[in-house]
Amino acid sequence: MFLNPIFDIMNFQSLSKVEKADWYIDLAFRNATKAAKDIKSHKRPGPDTIKSAELAKISAIKRVFRRHLDIILKSFPSIDGLPEFYQELIRSALDYVELKKSLGSLRWAQKKTDFFSDSYHDKIKKCRDFKRMISYSKEYYGRISSVMKQVKKQLEYLEYARKTMKDFPSVKTSLFTVAIAGFPNVGKTTLLSKLTSANPEIADYAFTTRGINIGYARIKNHKVQFIDTPGTLDRFDKMNPIEKQAHLVMKYCADMIIFVFDSSEATYDPEKQKKLLANNKKLGKDIIVYLSKTDLTQHPDVPKFKEFYSNPDELKKRVADLIQ
Repeated sequence: MFLNPIFDIMNFQSLSKVEKADWYIDLAFRNATKAAKDIKSHKRPGPDTIKSAELAKISAIKRVFRRHLDIILKSFPSIDGLPEFYQELIRSALDYVELKKSLGSLRWAQKKTDFFSDSYHDKIKKCRDFKRMISYSKEYYGRISSVMKQVKKQLEYLEYARKTMKDFPSVKTSLFTVAIAGFPNVGKTTLLSKLTSANPEIADYAFTTRGINIGYARIKNHKVQFIDTPGTLDRFDKMNPIEKQAHLVMKYCADMIIFVFDSSEATYDPEKQKKLLANNKKLGKDIIVYLSKTDLTQHPDVPKFKEFYSNPDELKKRVADLIQ
């Protein structure tokens, strides 16, 4: 397998907070008031000063809307340009169409605020009638406020999307990736800590993994990504968000899967574990079986597998063999 040294990684923690429409309107108008006061404090009272102050207000409002809408639009990634894993992750957690429409609505709002700002700036600049100039200003404030209120729901949805996406795992989609699968509390997280430099939370009770743990190791001069994935027998539509993330990691990112089988039979019946293993095999990936808790196994000859490992170092050598 050719490994691209430049890997894809998304850090959704950096998505900028999206405020409500009124927040942006209030901020823009506060900046406009300040800009007008600055003009008036340096010029003598008169029609020219009033015109300069009104023009300064428009410029200030335009800057606020352009800057903040730009921050949001640049913060969110181009959805169609994301790796398939992240596209499916977004589809599983959010309304994909609504997200794209919301971002499109903000681009529309940005163009409209620019258009109205430039249009009314020119009208007021050329206007010689004081009353008409004030009328233009009022029209502008009303139209600019209306634009932002029209994208009120879209702004709220984008903030909801941001809060959802910030919990997405930061998976490097171009690295050789090994998914560590199996039921909760069978030793997956312990194995991850032995194979990599990761220091995940480990506890001695079921369902410890509240998210996806990721670790890295250098094998055969390649950086390999190991991902501890919570196991489930549920259909995709019945999985919780973390289980959906794990399933998508195995489907779209994993080059191979290490299935951790609890040989002690203390937590899960062997037949249930074999059923989960069979489900994992349907993904069409190379699968290695790792027997955990062998020190607690009462029946060393059960279960029987054609090929399995119980030593992390030997397992690492087998992973190395599969990296071509």
